[in-house]
Amino acid sequence: MKRKAFIGSLLVGAAAGSVLNSCAEPKTNTTNMDTSLSKETIVHSVYFWLKEGITAEEEKDFLNFFTTLSKIEGIKELKYGKPAPTTPRPVVDNSFSYLLLITFNNMDEINVYENHPDHLAAIEIYKKYWTKVEVKDAILM
Repeated sequence: MKRKAFIGSLLVGAAAGSVLNSCAEPKTNTTNMDTSLSKETIVHSVYFWLKEGITAEEEKDFLNFFTTLSKIEGIKELKYGKPAPTTPRPVVDNSFSYLLLITFNNMDEINVYENHPDHLAAIEIYKKYWTKVEVKDAILM
């Protein structure tokens, strides 16, 4: 009987230790942390809704739009992606086809980008693929 009680107390102790560890301060993994989003960074978010019935080849060509834009000077970082399969909720809009996320160090850089000849030319070339575009710009605080 003593052995059974001893093993039981070990199991209870191990479980308590797991619970306490789960309540401890989370460890920060600084090697994967993106610290490039500093105060006053301009975040340029562009949502694209592609045309219905677009072929795989046309969609692949559309992605060249992002490659073209990435070469414009002043861009701090450029990323793009598709909607995440998050849980549907009234506040979540996953109806877009692609998100383009570009960061700039300051307003001067985004102002140059907006009117850059390569940006305007790329819009003319690739706009045939989308039905709707929404731009949302923000300054980080």
